[in-house]
Amino acid sequence: MKFLSLLLFFVSLSAIAQTDSRIYEIIESVSTERLQKDITTLANFGTRNTFSDTVSNTRGIGAARRWIKSEFESISKQCKNCLEVFYQKDFVTTNVGERVPKDSWIVNVVAIQKGTKYPNRFIIMTGDIDSRNSDTMDYEGDAPGANDNATGMAGTIEAARVLSKYTFENSIIYLGLAGEEQGLFGGKGFAEFAKKNNWEIIGVLNNDMIGNIEGVDGVIDNRSFRIFSEPTPPTETERERNQRRFYGGEVDGISRQLARYSHKMIQTYMPEMNPILIYRLDRFGRGGHHRPFNDLGYAGIRIMEAHENYNRQHQNLRTENGIAYGDVLEGVNFDYVAKLTAVNAVILANLAWAPAAPTKVLIGGIVEPNTKLRWEKSKDKNVIGYKIYWRNTTSPQWEFSRFVGNVDAFELKGIVIDNYYFGVAAVGKDGHESLVVFPSDIIRNTFRTKN
Repeated sequence: MKFLSLLLFFVSLSAIAQTDSRIYEIIESVSTERLQKDITTLANFGTRNTFSDTVSNTRGIGAARRWIKSEFESISKQCKNCLEVFYQKDFVTTNVGERVPKDSWIVNVVAIQKGTKYPNRFIIMTGDIDSRNSDTMDYEGDAPGANDNATGMAGTIEAARVLSKYTFENSIIYLGLAGEEQGLFGGKGFAEFAKKNNWEIIGVLNNDMIGNIEGVDGVIDNRSFRIFSEPTPPTETERERNQRRFYGGEVDGISRQLARYSHKMIQTYMPEMNPILIYRLDRFGRGGHHRPFNDLGYAGIRIMEAHENYNRQHQNLRTENGIAYGDVLEGVNFDYVAKLTAVNAVILANLAWAPAAPTKVLIGGIVEPNTKLRWEKSKDKNVIGYKIYWRNTTSPQWEFSRFVGNVDAFELKGIVIDNYYFGVAAVGKDGHESLVVFPSDIIRNTFRTKN
C-alpha cells in the first residue's frame, strides 16, 4: 500500500511537470488567413462608430454586429450548437456623457461555450466592435478601425473557431463589446449583466489593438506584447487596505494574479513570444474595456501590442506633410494578430481546463522560523492537490513553488514569512493549475508575540 501511494504521488508529480499537447494543437490551429479575411470584412463596413447606421447591411455598427453574430452562429453549427449566441444590450442617453450624441442602444454580441462541469464559471475574451476617427462625435465619416479594434474582434471570433472544437469543464465567453470609444459602455453593461446573473468570472482578457508591430517611436517588433493589470481591486474594503500596510500585497490583487498566470502560460507554451507585464491598469491616463469588470470586482487584464502608432489611432483618413494618417488595413500585421490570438487561446484553454482555485487562504508564521498556510479545499473533483508559490517581495513573478499534495494546510520549514510573498493554487489531474490565490487573512491562533 505504501508503495502504491508513492507511485501515485510520483505519477501526479509527473503530470504536473508535463505540458498539455492539446495546447500546441490549439496554437497551430489559429489561421492568419481567416484573421485577415475577418479584419478586412470589419474594416470594409466603413465606420463602426457606436452611433452610426444600424439599418444598412453594408455600412455601420448595425451591419458589423449582425455579421459578428452570424459568424458566431456559423461556428456554433460546426460544433453541433456548442455556442449560445445572443445580443446583450443597454440603452444610453445624452445625459450619461459628453461623447453620446444621441440616445441609442449599446449592443454587445455574446457567444457562450458552456463548460461540461461548471457552466456558471466563466473565462471571457473580449474585442471591441466599434471604431472612431479624430472626432468621436462624428458617426458618419469613414473610420475603418482596422487595428483599433477589428484585430481584437477578429481574434475573438478566431479563438471561438479554434476552441469550439474542444470541450472544457469551465465556460468560455467570446464577447464583442460596443461603446468602448464613448465611455466603455458595452463592458459596463455586460459586467452588470454578469453580476445580476451571479456568474463566477475567473477572469477577463480584453484585446484592444493586437495588430500593429511598427511603433511611432520607430521600433518594429513582432514578438513583444503588453499585459496591463491593476494592483488591487477597487472594490476592496477599508480593512483589506489596512491589512496591506502590515502584511503586504500591494501588487497581489486578482487582476495581477491573472496577469502573472498569463505571462507564465505564454512562457511555457510560446517561448518565442515576449510578454511584458505592465503594472498599471492601462496605458498612462487611458482606459480599456477590462476596467468595467475590474470596477465590479472581477479579475481583468488588457492584452495589446507593445509599440503603438498614434498616426493610425483615432485619426481621420488623410495625408499631411507626407504622413498618412488613419487606421487602415495597411497598418495591420496579420501574422502578429495570429500570434496574439494564439496567446489568448492558450490562456483561455488552460483556465477553462483548470480546477477551481482554493478559497480563504490564510497565512501564519510571525516571529517563527517557518511559514504556515491554510486554505479551504476546492470542491472540484479534478483536483489532485495544491501548489504553494512564493517569491521575493521585489520580484514581479512567482519564483518558487512546491506541490504539497491534496491537503488543506502546509508548513514551509526554513522559509521565513518576513522575506517573501506567498500564494496557493489548485492543480488538476491533467496538470492544469488555477490562478494563484494570495492570502486574505492570518492564522491568528498560531502566533507567539513578544512580552
